[in-house]
Amino acid sequence: MRYRSGKIQFLFWLAFFSVFVYLWMLAVGLQTFILPDERPTELPQSETLLMFILFGFSILMNLTGTFVAMMIGNRHYIRFFGAMTIVLFASLIFAKSYFG
Repeated sequence: MRYRSGKIQFLFWLAFFSVFVYLWMLAVGLQTFILPDERPTELPQSETLLMFILFGFSILMNLTGTFVAMMIGNRHYIRFFGAMTIVLFASLIFAKSYFG
């Protein structure tokens, strides 16, 4: 078995959970606002709060991963977390433009 340092393992699991939380947030948004048969007449409070919390966790994980990857000089994870941060902000801008 190949041994990896603890920092690389930390970055791997941080990247894994970052993608998982982003997909979870995307699924909640799609099921609540895009895919239902009829549009909700009022803003669902629990789903909106869940999406804000997931977005906050996702941003926190991405910035932590970027910082750790920059400190150890791992270019692969620097690119990954940078791209993930751009995807998060692009989805935020899309949601803002879609819902007004």
